[in-house]
Amino acid sequence: MFTKNRIIQSIQLSLLVTSTISGAALANENGSNVDDEIEKIQITGSRIARYELSQPAPIISLTGEEIEQAGIPDLATVLAELPAIGATGTMRANSNTGGLAGVSTVDLRRLGIERTLVLVNGKRHVSGVEGTSMVDLSTIPASLIKTVEVTTGGASAIYGSDAVSGVVNIILKQDFEGVELSTSYSNSTEGVDNASRSFSIMAGANSSDGKGNITVFLTKDSIDEIMLDEKPNFTLNSHVPNPLNGGEEDGIVDEIWAPQLMSEFIGSNSVLGSSNYTFSNDGIGELMPQRDLNGRTPLFGSFPDGCKYCFSDLLYVNLLPDREKVTTGAIYNYELHENITFYGDFKYVKADIIQQYQPGFRFGEDRVNIVENAFLSDADREFLAGGAQDNLVSFSKFFDEIGNRTAKNKRETFVFNSGLRGNFTLSETYFDYDVYYSYGRTENDRITNNSLIKGNWEAALDSVIDPETGKAECRSNVPSMQPEGYTSPETVTIGQCVAYNPFGFGRASAEAMDFVTADVTRNDIIKQRYVGGTASFDTSEFLELPGGAIGFAFGYEKRWESSESLTDELTRSGVLANSATPNSYGQFDVSEWFIETNIPILTDVFLAHELSFDAAFRRADYSHTGEADAWKVGFLWSPLEGYSFRGTFGEAVRAPNIAEAYSPRSPGFRHVSDPCDVSNIGDNPNRAKNCAALGLPANFHAQDNVSKDTISGGNPDLTPEEAESLTLGMVFTSIEGLSASIDYYDIEIKDAIDDIDVRVVATNCVDGPDLDPTFCGQITRDPVTKSITLIESGYLNTAMLKVRGIEADIQYKTDLSFIGLRGDLTTKWFVSHLIERNVYQFQNRPELVSREHGEAGDPEWQSTLRATYAQDDWSISWYSRFIDRSALINLEDTLTVSGKPRGDSSEDQQYAYFGSFVTHDISGRYRLDDAVIEVGFRNVFDRLLPDYVAGRGIDTSIYDPWGRTVFANLKYKF
Repeated sequence: MFTKNRIIQSIQLSLLVTSTISGAALANENGSNVDDEIEKIQITGSRIARYELSQPAPIISLTGEEIEQAGIPDLATVLAELPAIGATGTMRANSNTGGLAGVSTVDLRRLGIERTLVLVNGKRHVSGVEGTSMVDLSTIPASLIKTVEVTTGGASAIYGSDAVSGVVNIILKQDFEGVELSTSYSNSTEGVDNASRSFSIMAGANSSDGKGNITVFLTKDSIDEIMLDEKPNFTLNSHVPNPLNGGEEDGIVDEIWAPQLMSEFIGSNSVLGSSNYTFSNDGIGELMPQRDLNGRTPLFGSFPDGCKYCFSDLLYVNLLPDREKVTTGAIYNYELHENITFYGDFKYVKADIIQQYQPGFRFGEDRVNIVENAFLSDADREFLAGGAQDNLVSFSKFFDEIGNRTAKNKRETFVFNSGLRGNFTLSETYFDYDVYYSYGRTENDRITNNSLIKGNWEAALDSVIDPETGKAECRSNVPSMQPEGYTSPETVTIGQCVAYNPFGFGRASAEAMDFVTADVTRNDIIKQRYVGGTASFDTSEFLELPGGAIGFAFGYEKRWESSESLTDELTRSGVLANSATPNSYGQFDVSEWFIETNIPILTDVFLAHELSFDAAFRRADYSHTGEADAWKVGFLWSPLEGYSFRGTFGEAVRAPNIAEAYSPRSPGFRHVSDPCDVSNIGDNPNRAKNCAALGLPANFHAQDNVSKDTISGGNPDLTPEEAESLTLGMVFTSIEGLSASIDYYDIEIKDAIDDIDVRVVATNCVDGPDLDPTFCGQITRDPVTKSITLIESGYLNTAMLKVRGIEADIQYKTDLSFIGLRGDLTTKWFVSHLIERNVYQFQNRPELVSREHGEAGDPEWQSTLRATYAQDDWSISWYSRFIDRSALINLEDTLTVSGKPRGDSSEDQQYAYFGSFVTHDISGRYRLDDAVIEVGFRNVFDRLLPDYVAGRGIDTSIYDPWGRTVFANLKYKF
């Protein structure tokens, strides 16, 4: 009765022995057998019920209380502070990235979000991102979370595709009784308003017969937008010559970082010609004063004091988008029979996310006829005449007067789960079972305003004076002003165009602004449904090994996935300033079955307090890739009580997702330098031989002055990725109150799916020891000139990833009476050492390795330490986080073999590394009757990234960007 509920409720033990530690037996004070004290439970990483500390794979656990203590309104960001998890999928990292805006995901081992499987109560959840399996963690209210369990390493044999780097299982509260109100608030203390607010209500009741329970919930939360220019340390995005530099090898760095990278060749008031002729706000022409850009490029420079007419994109970058979200739903169960329980849950989530982008712009692509333009003065024409060619001068403008491009996302997520669970006896063997059905749907309606319509803009800029009316008109509306051979842009019909006055600020009419811009839409719909069942039993009724009964679990699941993205006609036709984006659609289904066993060999004998082996096998049949197998084996050996060794080895798989397999093959064009051209052939020692094999002469001159046609998109011929994972560890629990574990992990992913750029296709055709048929087959050359005419690109199974490391978890809990204090002290210390993280874009060319361990985002050492002192109704917690020093740029470019900076001078790199990063948080909690109050500070000492790091486009998502933050939580139950 309520077997599974008892299983779930017993998962969260004391902090002394959280599920991070496995493989040791516990004994109580009087030495009674642990079998009599602790119930067998189902934990993440296995379908077989077992004692919680008898799992061969390491598990990291966070309780709901610890998540609240973090004071962060984003679950993925809380999880990303664990060293085993990267921050690339957090809402902060996805602040300004189109359809990912506001989405919160998790990335185990930084092997890719798509290689981490997220479960809710042990079952799959619908994706939050079109074409992928990425679960949006922001759709799961923090107030409902009981615990989060993370198991790292391949788990495909148990859970199926996507569990390559591991599994995150979010376990929700069950059988809640009463009413609970909770609210939270956080904000920066440093003058930047990045407030987050949350309010939730949860109410639950048992049925009158005591056989069932229903819990309903409603949560509303919001997060305020933060723009990049609100954080000064993010504006240092340029480097300029150091004025103190005395020359080569003088011991003074040659360049220093500087703020506000700007351009005087584009501005809000328009810039004409190479002489930088610009206009005041009211349209009066003036020559922009030419500044010394301090040795930088002629287009961009750093102006710390600002620049009257300059353009800087820093004003338009979201560090965090504005988000408001409402979540509601219910969790229920009812015992239909002594051995049958009906259960389920559903939820609906609506989120509104607003992103800010820079306004549209034109940067030298257009020409203005200075003789006929309707809005130039005679003085303007006279000055510009000297620099004009055929009466035409270049034109650049940043459309501040029209306004930012603002993307409004309305995300809606609906999930429904239901099933029957219970037990039965067959031939005196006791079986637990669970049969279930799930349906999930995510829809994102996205509207982006102020998108420039290229043809309309070109027609509106080409203004003339209508000789019949004497008024400004578009040339396309005045046939008498159209020269021989004139054609109007395809988006413009006669009489439709409205002339645009671009000179100055806000001088164009509202009708003209409306004519050259449009609101564009995109609608993404993701659907997931599956049906399945699992069962487990042991052989206790007919077979007992010296270590106990053999446990078995098996199951079957059928799943259907679909994803589509629908764009408006303007977007599909390619008439906007960017290339055409067609509609996309894809779907697949998969049938899977698995079997798992736990074999307890010995127990309570000499040098074998416990010895057991695990094995699992899973076969999946995908409609788009065929069959794929996953398997794992594991062991647990405790030679003495309190001392354990554990390990797992297996092969995991990931099938290509819908975006990778079915993204539409879209035409385009790119400038690609031919690697066989005489000017490039010496860049690689293999090129001359391979280009000759293509039939090209040694002095070949390619037609590189024209763009190449391209076709890119999904690849239906992809095969599943395969990953081998190994974990080996030991656990120590022999001292009362102390538990410690250390584990080594090694993951290698082969045939990894990568989106290959057309330039990479061109070079890899001829840069290997021999011609590469995969890449050469994607290139078409003119049969006469031999120049490249077409390059196809997209997703291929070409890459390989390797990651190795060591993780340690030390936990200690004790009462402090031995020093005369009341209460308990609990500490949790987690340490991670990254030994290797290598990325090979081409697994058949291992010499082209990117060594990333030690670079920003992948530090070699990380650790977290939480110490909590609790007494009666109150507690205080201190949390510290350490991140090792990191390289600012690619290690291959930063250091030579001797460990010195590359280049001819020791001064070439100003900062090869930035130092270690340590932050501290403090929080206090007090229980008053039915209320719990918590107040705390994150980043107490206001530690920020160095100024020369934050604004450089380096992956800084694992660091705290906000500085000191205060938060408060209030919970009341009645």
